[in-house]
Amino acid sequence: MSALAKEFQLPLKIVSACLVGIECRYNCEHRERREIVEMLKSGEILPVCPEQLAGLATPRPAAEVQAGKVIDNTGKDITDAYEAGAHEALKLAKLVGATQAYLKTKSPMCGHGKIYDGSFSGKLTNGDGIFAKLLQENGIKIIAIE
Repeated sequence: MSALAKEFQLPLKIVSACLVGIECRYNCEHRERREIVEMLKSGEILPVCPEQLAGLATPRPAAEVQAGKVIDNTGKDITDAYEAGAHEALKLAKLVGATQAYLKTKSPMCGHGKIYDGSFSGKLTNGDGIFAKLLQENGIKIIAIE
């Protein structure tokens, strides 16, 4: 293990940045969880926001998965941006040796198990967001945080 890895207590866990209080959600809000903030303070986690890593603005139009594509509520297909951001966040996960990720539920990017159904009506369906899928494909365990 390198000196750098020892300094940063690698491996770290990845976490949706909104869970540590970063106002990075589409509507400029966060979903801070005290226990997740404590994990950050103890150096256990690395917060990431794949949407921001993709260069998407905050605030931005709401988005949902429709037939395998990510579509925002203006009808624009933003799948490519979501995939690019997910891959950038995966690079970070690999750099810190992550084997686990704490992800915000329901999101078209970070959702795990249940995501919004694409109708922009608040209905849920079984599925995973773009980043959650990518992490699982790379052997990283997802812990969904409501």
